[in-house]
Amino acid sequence: MPRLIASLVTLNLLLLLLVAPAFPQMPWLAAEALVLAGVFLLLSPGAARSSLAWLLAAAYGSLVVIASADALIRQALGRPVNVYLDAGLLPASLDLVLSNQAGLAVLALALALVTTLVALVWGKAQLLRRLHRPRFAREAGAVCLVLGLLALVLAPMGRGPVAATGVALVTSQWQLAQATRQATADFRRQTRADDRGLQPAPLPGLAGRHVVFGFIESYGISALTDPRYRELTRARLAEIGRDMERAGLHVVSGRLRSPVQGGQSWLAHASVLSGLWVDSQLDYDILLASRYSTLIDDFRLTGHDTVAVMPAITRPWPEGRRLGYDRIHAAASMDYSGPALNWVTMPDQYTWSWFDRHVLAPSVRPVFAELALISSHAPWVPILPVLNDWQGIGRGEVFEPWRDSGEAPAVLWRDPERVREHFGRAIDYALAVAGEYTVRYLQPGTLLILLGDHQPAPLITGDAASRDVPVHVISAEPALLAPFLEGPGHLPGFRRGMLPDLMQAGATMAELRGFLHRHFGKGPAISQPAL
Repeated sequence: MPRLIASLVTLNLLLLLLVAPAFPQMPWLAAEALVLAGVFLLLSPGAARSSLAWLLAAAYGSLVVIASADALIRQALGRPVNVYLDAGLLPASLDLVLSNQAGLAVLALALALVTTLVALVWGKAQLLRRLHRPRFAREAGAVCLVLGLLALVLAPMGRGPVAATGVALVTSQWQLAQATRQATADFRRQTRADDRGLQPAPLPGLAGRHVVFGFIESYGISALTDPRYRELTRARLAEIGRDMERAGLHVVSGRLRSPVQGGQSWLAHASVLSGLWVDSQLDYDILLASRYSTLIDDFRLTGHDTVAVMPAITRPWPEGRRLGYDRIHAAASMDYSGPALNWVTMPDQYTWSWFDRHVLAPSVRPVFAELALISSHAPWVPILPVLNDWQGIGRGEVFEPWRDSGEAPAVLWRDPERVREHFGRAIDYALAVAGEYTVRYLQPGTLLILLGDHQPAPLITGDAASRDVPVHVISAEPALLAPFLEGPGHLPGFRRGMLPDLMQAGATMAELRGFLHRHFGKGPAISQPAL
């Protein structure tokens, strides 16, 4: 009898592992433990019993993989795992690991997890194969089976501290898959049925001037509201605001809700560009395969040269061609000769400098540009100072002193508090560089929109944080900023200065394109100095 009880306790604990990430309060009994015990107590020893044990152990191993992925994705992206969606992210995840100096440590951890998984599967199989069968095995098996089936029926109803662990995990994935398929079908219909989106439309109110979207990596509203970061970030924004006022620039700030958290920045970019809520890779793929227009098409029709500056792109990027940019500048075409900084291919100060020298300065047409600013991308080490001599940046050799500087990411990430501190400093650097560039080089006829792409991972923000990101709209001409503050159809929560309204939730990123068309899509361009 003690051996049977010990086996049941072990089996129960193994099954409870499956729901640890998803259940706020851990149950103490897995209903499947009783069912499995009942079945294997009723089965006589033999080949059939052994084969079933290995089959169920393999199934258990698959569920452990899903449960482990769920725990990781909840921490990284702030949502549960969705096997239907997330299997397609494996190549990008591997690329991120292998392109990072912390990659070997991550791969070593993965090897340890695989070893643990094999041990769990083997142990589960042995536990079932050798489940102790006392003299009253059939009676005990029948009782366990009946109680287990009863628990399976009652557990989904939330009665008592009992969970149908494996069933809950499989059911949740099935429901997510069904919901995703429905949402994807709805999104596909939207890309086909919305006549306004199928045909690009010019923005005459912005004709003849540069329009620049600068997406700051991981710049979420928590940088302004979380007590761990707000003092540093608000002080930086206040300093930038004073510098802009002295330079004769005007700024209004607000917030927009991103479709993602912790990663998949391209979905946020696509939501802004298309005016659609693109919150999954499937939606993104549908958008690229459709004839649906974007701001890129709108600005080309307005007479702009459309440019993407993507320093994080190190491999072929066919998606950029499908989006229809006139020119795409990825890492290899940006002439950078300085050191890589872990995942960050080049610092933001170089990106801004190169963009001004190689895109804006020689332009003969107004430019619509989308910039990805990646210095505030994890692992947030090393963090560079802002160099005073912008003219001496050249091809980036000036950043050579920071080659291999700072501690290894694998060392830093052992301490979550220090990771958070480095995140705050990385955001401060990204804002400081963007502010200095703006004050030094923003041309009178330019509209600059600085915005975050998404909040960082829940490790940085906590589990209940908003998905809003700050937005700063900057120009030397107040008339360009007025629509953001007042009038019919304006976006909520925008106000003058570098600090957005922290009490009012923002509109979605998908609403920005429609806003630009409502206010800049009719009539002649606002009077501006020549570029």
